[in-house]
Amino acid sequence: MEIVFRAAPIFFFLFIMMRGLGKRELSELSPFELVVLVTMGDLVQQGVTQDDTSITGAILSAGTMGLLAFGLSYFSFKSPRASRLLEDLPVVVIRDGILREQAVRIERLRDEDVMEGLREHGISDMSDIALGILETDGGFSFIKQTH
Repeated sequence: MEIVFRAAPIFFFLFIMMRGLGKRELSELSPFELVVLVTMGDLVQQGVTQDDTSITGAILSAGTMGLLAFGLSYFSFKSPRASRLLEDLPVVVIRDGILREQAVRIERLRDEDVMEGLREHGISDMSDIALGILETDGGFSFIKQTH
């Protein structure tokens, strides 16, 4: 049972840490960031299970984390207030062809990230965009102006 009590605070710590990383960072992990995440996973496992290498310990720790993830997801689905707290919202980064500098800065994007998103959608001129949205998965959606 001790594993459950160690897994829960670690789960919430990881949840808060991942929320702080931002949408774009999570959608495009560099090899270095992937190594850091894998290493963190190993360190978290050691903190949760300590010297317990039993199958029961593994099932308890994974089950606790899975149950907490399911619980937060369900709570978010049932409560709009919880959803706003637990999940990211899409952010408008371009409006009427103009880059919204404050939104870009808050999301820790570079202008080059937005331009790359435009190019990936086959758009060469930002002034053609009515709305540019950074989605919750870190990708971009663009709605073109109607001229």
